[in-house]
Amino acid sequence: MAKLEGKVAIVTGATSGMGRASAKLFAQEGAKVVVTGRNEERAKAVVDDIKAEGNEAIYVIADMSNLDDVKKIFDVTMEEYGTVDVLFNNAGMLSMSPLMDLSIEEWNKIFNVNVTSSLVLTQLVAPVMKEKGKGTIVNTCSVASFGAHHGFAAYVDSKHAMAGLTKSIAWELGPEIRCNGIAPGLIHTAMVDSIGGPAALQQMIDQCPVKRCGEPEDIAAVALFLASDDSAFLDGQIIKVDGGFEI
Repeated sequence: MAKLEGKVAIVTGATSGMGRASAKLFAQEGAKVVVTGRNEERAKAVVDDIKAEGNEAIYVIADMSNLDDVKKIFDVTMEEYGTVDVLFNNAGMLSMSPLMDLSIEEWNKIFNVNVTSSLVLTQLVAPVMKEKGKGTIVNTCSVASFGAHHGFAAYVDSKHAMAGLTKSIAWELGPEIRCNGIAPGLIHTAMVDSIGGPAALQQMIDQCPVKRCGEPEDIAAVALFLASDDSAFLDGQIIKVDGGFEI
């Protein structure tokens, strides 16, 4: 039996990279997937790919910095499927402003996208999951959740907050709802390409025991594990998926 057979899964930030790979894998494992993102062309392409494999998905166009859009994701999911079993809070935004140059406007936007939208979606889906007696939430944190990096203040701080939110969800919403986080390291995504790609980050690859950049599918596999019953006794944990970079 497929690992998510008959489940409804929301995947935010699902139009590229880790979210796209996870949405496709969740669908292959039997889930009806709600794909979210800002770009309709890319969202439709993900849904078309999923349907071409004989699986089911819809998309919702949403800007995660706009909390009305975040609520729309839940509303459309309930209108279409009437329930939700899995929430993968994956949407994220990078900030490269040094601490002293960081505006409050940028800080607020980063936190809305990286943390607050996840809180809002969790508050919306939790009563549904509680009533069903079961649900799983997976949050994308980062290796930046465990330390500091010069020039990434808002991003680092938001990912520390995401790790804390993951643990708070696990404590307060159990036993019906489990919540765990993924802390990706260097993964080849559009976000990494925006800061020069793997070639510019070769030093990180050299310091990684597996000697390669991660791929979105590496994250998708862990997300599936955390979303499924395979991880039934795992709760409130942040799993580093970084090729051993921060051993």
